[in-house]
Amino acid sequence: MAAIKQIQVTFDCAKPERVARFWCEVLGYVVPPPPEGFATWDDFDRALPPERQGSAFACIDPSGVGPRLYFQRVPEGKVVKNRVHLDVRVGTGLVGEERLAALEAECARLVALGAVRGRLLLADANNESCLLMQDIEGNEFCLD
Repeated sequence: MAAIKQIQVTFDCAKPERVARFWCEVLGYVVPPPPEGFATWDDFDRALPPERQGSAFACIDPSGVGPRLYFQRVPEGKVVKNRVHLDVRVGTGLVGEERLAALEAECARLVALGAVRGRLLLADANNESCLLMQDIEGNEFCLD
């Protein structure tokens, strides 16, 4: 059996480019170069049939370590809790007030980008504090 070398996380959404650019800002990701033969992604998009224009967008970790994020347009809106979500690890190794301060600072940055603050879950015997949030289309994620 071959070992898996990479994974991609796929988001269903209404506006793929908008959501992808939000996550670029959150994670420090970048938009990859357009396909060969196209100067820009807009040029590539215009070459697609009208029904496929704007239907997908992606972003990548510039270091090549993190997974590629792929955003695909779907006709239906989000109606229930995500079955999979991203944990944005901003408080790794921090505890107590120092961890809470890191979570709050990142929360403020992301709210300015259009994220929605959810509930703060305080540390207990098993878990450190984390902050529940939603991206610009309501997809849940955690600041951890």
